[in-house]
Amino acid sequence: MAQKATIHKAELTVSDMDRHYYETHKLTVAKHPSETDERLMVRLLAFALNAHEQLELTKGLSTDDEPDIWQKSLSGELELWVALGLPSEKIVRQSCGKSQKVIVYSYGRTAEAWWEKIKNSTTRFENLQVVNFSETVTRELANLASRSMKLQVNIQDGDVMVSVNDSIVYVTQTKWKNVG
Repeated sequence: MAQKATIHKAELTVSDMDRHYYETHKLTVAKHPSETDERLMVRLLAFALNAHEQLELTKGLSTDDEPDIWQKSLSGELELWVALGLPSEKIVRQSCGKSQKVIVYSYGRTAEAWWEKIKNSTTRFENLQVVNFSETVTRELANLASRSMKLQVNIQDGDVMVSVNDSIVYVTQTKWKNVG
């Protein structure tokens, strides 16, 4: 019998002073049986970093032809494609062809080796941004995960602070590739 997704409820309050975006999002997140708490929290962090009224969580791990998060225009065009982890060069290439902007949030102990392997083949993609989170940060975020969460994400001058209850994680983003 196949395992079912675990449902997580997250109230995500984003205070992004860099983009002047201040909003609370009530999210229902289906955590795939093979998804870790670390990946779940990276998904919520990526959502917060790109928060917008049209940003949506997708089916994630259960589909190959969709990103983890996307933003579509009112006419249905893909404006933003957000992928997590270490996608293949083929998936990066295909997503860059489908969306106006693509952001890959990489993490994990093999992230640097992955980037070294694919970075030369990504130079032609003007719409691609690659951001890495350290293992320490993603592990700390994983420790904050629960079935029902109230997260506060503050962003100022590129610095990111994630808090849940009395726990705070300071997130360092290493930009390996910028758009344009």
